[in-house]
Amino acid sequence: FLIIGYGNTLRGDDGAGQRVVEMVAEWGIEEVRSLPLHQLTPELADPISTAKLAIFVDAYPDTNSQGLQVQPLEVEEGSGIGSTTHNCEPRSLLQMANFLYGSAPPAWWLLVPAVNFDFGEELSAVTQQGIAEALSKIKELISEI
Repeated sequence: FLIIGYGNTLRGDDGAGQRVVEMVAEWGIEEVRSLPLHQLTPELADPISTAKLAIFVDAYPDTNSQGLQVQPLEVEEGSGIGSTTHNCEPRSLLQMANFLYGSAPPAWWLLVPAVNFDFGEELSAVTQQGIAEALSKIKELISEI
């Protein structure tokens, strides 16, 4: 299992993805590899291609109190990698893994609600709740495989 959390930990709630994967790493599950990153890069296509399951975790601006967003990600068969090398997002990395290595795992995108993007490392109550929900969802997803 590969869990990738990304965002800027110095911009408040934007660091939620990294916080989630750091907490997952503390679980000590041998089959789970946690990667806290500032941003997604094309080099991730290689480890993604060999994962049993990929879970991406990021923050999103929560303007309507929508809570944790959980989106399944799929590779569109027959599509190439296009121009995905500058601005990577989870779906493009799955496409790249499939195109370059012939394999892409089942994948999910967990979007944690965020309201504070000011400089600092403090998380809002909304994001703290979203992190708890994301951790719960990750446990559920890895137990299903």
